[in-house]
Amino acid sequence: MRVSLTVGNLASMNQRFFDFTDRVVVVSGAAKGIGAGIAHRFACAGAVVVANYRSSERQARALKSRIEQDGGRVHTFPGDVTREGDVTRLFDDVLTRTGRLDVLINNAGSYPMTGVLEMTADEWDAVLATNLRSVFLCTQAAARRMPHGGAIINIASIEGESPMPLHSHYNAAKAGVLMHTLSAARELGPHGIRVNAVSPGLIWREGIERDWPDGVQRWTESCPLGTLGTSDDVANACLFLASDAARWITGVNLRVDGGAMTRPAF
Repeated sequence: MRVSLTVGNLASMNQRFFDFTDRVVVVSGAAKGIGAGIAHRFACAGAVVVANYRSSERQARALKSRIEQDGGRVHTFPGDVTREGDVTRLFDDVLTRTGRLDVLINNAGSYPMTGVLEMTADEWDAVLATNLRSVFLCTQAAARRMPHGGAIINIASIEGESPMPLHSHYNAAKAGVLMHTLSAARELGPHGIRVNAVSPGLIWREGIERDWPDGVQRWTESCPLGTLGTSDDVANACLFLASDAARWITGVNLRVDGGAMTRPAF
């Protein structure tokens, strides 16, 4: 049956699609950077946000203050999401505090630069744990607590498809995140749980032009849109994929990269 649409009811639909009032959203690695931007965006949309962090307590307090000053609701929760016990405590706490879980954003990660010939096995394991093991542990714990369905969004990277030098461990982890996204979408779909990925390109952060001027210049010269992205760009993509507007979308990788991946291979 075709529904007749008017300007009025389209506006109402748009408002409803991106209204997360009283929905509970967990964001791992939320104290700073992209994670903080995602947490703030969902809070502004009405969600109750649970912001996980490992060691950045000062930044987590600053995020909480900012969200609350803007009228949002947030709980902060310290914990290492590479550890199964910490993950269990995080999601048990979510249900104790709020009674529900609607959205998980797997954002925790690290990206040290080390060459293949210099890298130790411990360095490899640490990056795989932070960027990939955490995604598995949190996805499993969240899905077990979503009896009525939900949405899971994994923050991957364009490096999961196009490797950067000195990042073999990170590249491999993010490629794993993309495949885990597909696998989880397949298995969890029958439970009403959608699983998608967002792959950012180069995202602006304080001091990046000073610390990596040549890299920023190369990026802006080769990227079709000619700029770095922001945490808000990534957050808006997450909001869409978690929203009712994306109700029939699962197993996708949404690149948020200003068109960088359109560059020719040769």
